[in-house]
Amino acid sequence: MKLAGIILALGFHTISALAFECTAFAFDIILPSNASTLYAVPVPANGTFGEGPSNVAYPTNATNLPALCAVSVNVTSSATSSFTFGLFLPHGWNGRFLAVGNGGFLGGINWLEMSSGVRYGFAVMSTNTGHNSTNSNSTWALNNREAEIDWSYRAMHGSIVIAKELVDAYYSSAIKYSYYSGCSTGGYQGLNEVQDYPEDFDGVLVGAPAWWHSHLQTWSIKVGIYNLPNTSAHHIPSALFPVIGAEVIRQCDDTDGVADGIISEPRACSFYPEALLCTPSTVNRSACLTSPQIDTVNKIYADYVETNQTFIFPGLELGSESQWNLVAQSVPDAFSIGYVQNLVYDDPTWQWWNFSLQTIQDAERINGPIADADNFDISPFQARGGKLLQYHGYADGFIQPGSSKYYYDHVVRTLAPMGMDVADFFRFFFVPGMRHCSGTVVGAPWYIAGSGQANSLYSSTPVRSVPGYEDADHDALLALMRWVENGTAPEQIVATYYENNTVSEGVVRQRPLCPYPGRAVYSGEGSVDEAESWRCEAI
Repeated sequence: MKLAGIILALGFHTISALAFECTAFAFDIILPSNASTLYAVPVPANGTFGEGPSNVAYPTNATNLPALCAVSVNVTSSATSSFTFGLFLPHGWNGRFLAVGNGGFLGGINWLEMSSGVRYGFAVMSTNTGHNSTNSNSTWALNNREAEIDWSYRAMHGSIVIAKELVDAYYSSAIKYSYYSGCSTGGYQGLNEVQDYPEDFDGVLVGAPAWWHSHLQTWSIKVGIYNLPNTSAHHIPSALFPVIGAEVIRQCDDTDGVADGIISEPRACSFYPEALLCTPSTVNRSACLTSPQIDTVNKIYADYVETNQTFIFPGLELGSESQWNLVAQSVPDAFSIGYVQNLVYDDPTWQWWNFSLQTIQDAERINGPIADADNFDISPFQARGGKLLQYHGYADGFIQPGSSKYYYDHVVRTLAPMGMDVADFFRFFFVPGMRHCSGTVVGAPWYIAGSGQANSLYSSTPVRSVPGYEDADHDALLALMRWVENGTAPEQIVATYYENNTVSEGVVRQRPLCPYPGRAVYSGEGSVDEAESWRCEAI
C-alpha cells in the first residue's frame, strides 16, 4: 500500500485552507510575550530550505519539499538563556503534529530531518536545544546551568507547547494527534517527554536513547581507558578490530540457525576469544591476539561493574566491532570528556587520567538530576493512552543496546507489580546488525524509517517512508500511528536492506524485528532473505 493509501486507511484528511499568511507579523500576534518570530518564509512545491553552513549542527538543506511555510521562533527561557525552534507547516496538512529530535550535543534546528516528516503531511518541529554547536562541542555548557537545562528538557518541551499553538492557529483546526521521533540524544529527548510531560505526545518513537548520561558518558571514558596507553602490551590496535569482528561472526553467526553474516542474538553466543590467541604456529602474527590483548577484549565486552558490585553500564555487544571508535583513540572519547569537563565539573582542565568511581558519583549528583531520564514509572503516559515504540541496533558501538534492555526491563519491574501489562503500551525492538541509529556493515535489514534513517539512504530524490513498502508493516512511524489511532499493536516490524544502502539498487533482504524479549527465527523453508520465511518467537 502506497503512503497515500496508508494515510487514507488511518483516516488522514489533508487541510489546505490556511487561517493567515506566512509572515512573521502574523505569527508574532499569536506568540507569548517571551517569544518572537525570527522569520516566516513561504516555500513552493519542490523548493529547498535550510540555513546552510550557518547552521553548524545541520548544514545540509532540505530539498524537494512540498509547498509549505517555514517558520523560526526564538523563546527567552531565563534571564540568561533562550532557545529557537523551527516549524514546517505544509499546505497539505494531515492534521497531525510531529516533533523530531537532535543528536549528541548538536545545537541547531534539524531542518533536514523535519523534511522527512513533512513528506508524510505532518506539521513538523525541531528545536536548537538552546545553543549552536557541533556534535562533540559542549563548551556552551561551561558554567552555564541554564543552557544545560535548555538542552536537557526545557527547549524541547517549551518548543512543543508553543509550536502546537501556532499549528492550531495557522490551520484554524486543532491537532488530532501528536507524535515524536528521535534517535540517540533524540531518543533521550523522547523518553524525557514520556516521563516528565506525558501530555505532550500520543505516540513516541525512540531509537538508541542516551537516557542515562551520568553512566553512559562515564562508561565511554572507562571503556576507552581499557585500551590505553597505546604503548602497553594490552593495547589492541584498530587494525585488529576487523579480525576480532570476523571471528565473532564465525563463532556466532549461525546461533539463529542461518549462516548469513548477521548475528541475530549476540547474547546467545558463547564467544571464545582464545581462538584468536597467537601461538608459535600462527603464520600471520598481525591477525592474532596476545594474552594481554584478550584480557582487553573481555573487558570491552563485559558490563562495567564498580565497587560493591555496583552496576554502571553494559558492555559492548558481540558484532559491534566495526564501531569500536570509543576504544580506537589515543585518549578516551572527546564527547564524554567534554561532558565531564563542562556539564559535571565546570572545569575544562579536568583530564581523563583523573577518572574514578568518584567521577561517576559526581556525574549522578551534579548532572544526573537534569540530564538522566531514569524515572521508570511511566504510568502517567500510559494512563493518557500514550504509546511508546523503542528500537536499538544490536551492533551499536556508541550507545550500548544493553542500556535499552536495562531501561525496558526496569519499566517492567516498576509497572508489572502495579498490575500493568507493559506490552499494552510500550514495545521495544532490537535490530540485529544495525549500528548507531542506522546502517550496517553486514548487509543486515535495518531500515524502518526511524529517526534520521531516510537521510542515511542513497537516493536520487529525498526518501519518503520505506521506498516500495510505504505501510505500517515496514515503517516504524506508521506502525506507531496505527497503534495510537487504530489500536493495532505492532507484533513485528519488517526491516529492509537495500543493496549498498542505495534505493535504486533494489531490496536485497527483509526480515521481521520482534518485540523484546521475542526474537526472529527462521522457519526452515523459503529464502532467508524474505521476511515471510521468518517468524517471531516468544521467550
